[in-house]
Amino acid sequence: MKLLVYLLAYFTSSTTFEYDDTVQELSDGHLKYFKTNSKERYCERKKNKNEERCIQYSFDSRRYCWGYEKHCLPNIHYTYPKCSNHDSRWAKNIEGQEKLFWEQADFGYIKKKLDTLQYVCKPKGKTKNKSFLKCNENWEYCQGKNIYLDFSKKTFKDNNRFNHELLATGEIGGYCYTNEQLKSKELQLKRELNSWKGDLERFTSLDEDPIPNKCDVIINDPVVFMKLDSGANLYHHFCDYFNLYASQHINGSFSKDIHIYNWDTSNHRYGDLFGDSWQAFTSHPLKYIKDFAGKKVCLKDVVFSLPPRMIYGLYYNTPLCRSCRCHGTSLFGAFSEHFIHRLNITQHSYENDVVRVTLLTRSTKYRRILNQENLIAAMKRKSSIRVTAVDYNRNLPFLKQVEMSHNTDILIGMHGAGLTHMLFQPDWGAVFELYNAGDPACYHDLARLRGLEYFTWNKKDKLFPEDEGHHPTLGAHEKFTNYSFDESEFMNIVEEAVDYVRKKRPLSE
Repeated sequence: MKLLVYLLAYFTSSTTFEYDDTVQELSDGHLKYFKTNSKERYCERKKNKNEERCIQYSFDSRRYCWGYEKHCLPNIHYTYPKCSNHDSRWAKNIEGQEKLFWEQADFGYIKKKLDTLQYVCKPKGKTKNKSFLKCNENWEYCQGKNIYLDFSKKTFKDNNRFNHELLATGEIGGYCYTNEQLKSKELQLKRELNSWKGDLERFTSLDEDPIPNKCDVIINDPVVFMKLDSGANLYHHFCDYFNLYASQHINGSFSKDIHIYNWDTSNHRYGDLFGDSWQAFTSHPLKYIKDFAGKKVCLKDVVFSLPPRMIYGLYYNTPLCRSCRCHGTSLFGAFSEHFIHRLNITQHSYENDVVRVTLLTRSTKYRRILNQENLIAAMKRKSSIRVTAVDYNRNLPFLKQVEMSHNTDILIGMHGAGLTHMLFQPDWGAVFELYNAGDPACYHDLARLRGLEYFTWNKKDKLFPEDEGHHPTLGAHEKFTNYSFDESEFMNIVEEAVDYVRKKRPLSE
């Protein structure tokens, strides 16, 4: 038992953070995989010293593994995706297609990030404060120890949120040997929300250990830097959260005793409508790098989290084959389970003969449902449906919204960020994007990634726009008007979704 406690407290093979108090904070579904992964990383670090012990531990990884561990076989992954159709343009056979889907949107994505980690700066000297910086091949994720950041001349007074020139040569570095060839390698894109290359490429090899002589501030606790997209839009903000969760897998730690800093170089504060959900990842309030203005800072443990708009990223820009019909990734399912567990959201008991429907209403100018009351009345006439109409706006606490969505079997709504609530639905859930407003892939893809059944409106002759739509600069546009829907066709689709849920949902006790 003492050995297990030691392992859980110290695994650091490719892990930056030197401790983890996560065991009491993980769901039962996560815990056994976390334990196995921590043992494997410990074995990798100690493989020449405790060979017999490591052989014993690696056996566990043949029973429980996320999928990115070195000894993990496809047949025992957390789960493995399935495709119901083969498209030869993507892979030679359906097995190859499933593997590709796993690599693009599942734990295979994490494996690639881990496999391509390499030193930007390698440790040197015998000092106890050894520095290093590692990044993956596209500098989307980086991790380091004993890093020096000089903000002594920074004021953060302009409006540029992502200033790549913030830290000049000599203002960021560590007591380590830099890989100049890697630093000079050009990336296809290094825009602000694609990677950290523009921010970290001037990382410098320092002549001496910066701790403690060069630092005004030394932070011993783990630090995570994030580039945040939009705190006012649920779809984009949860792309931030999802990539933070993916980064925790790469780093090997799910501890909440971390300090998250918004890497925002401007003078404004981040407007966050969903701030209550930070507690799923940290026990501390969100911080800002502008808080370091005028100071020289040293960080013992640091992660630069996956940014939200990477090329072939998660879930923004994930490349999905439309005709492959690959459905559900364990990474998205694990994120949902982890998030729901950390926020203490419960699944209420339900009547086996009744399907719970939530209709998202809108108080916005556009994409409102003009005959909404008629559609609600039609659903209420069915004894098998219990419908709740709700406007997920800032007047309804966000965690209450999450609880409602987690207890929703069928989520119905117009194209819009509110449909991101499908991330919180139970695994048997269905999504009915009432109308996609000319953007068919966005929420269909998210439903596929989450593993939910997706329905949408296909009969244009039974769809009635209020007018042609009025985009402020592009003229007529489907997203900038309101709609009425044929009641009979609406109920046909709802009943399809009800049938799906009834087949998938477990019986309530």
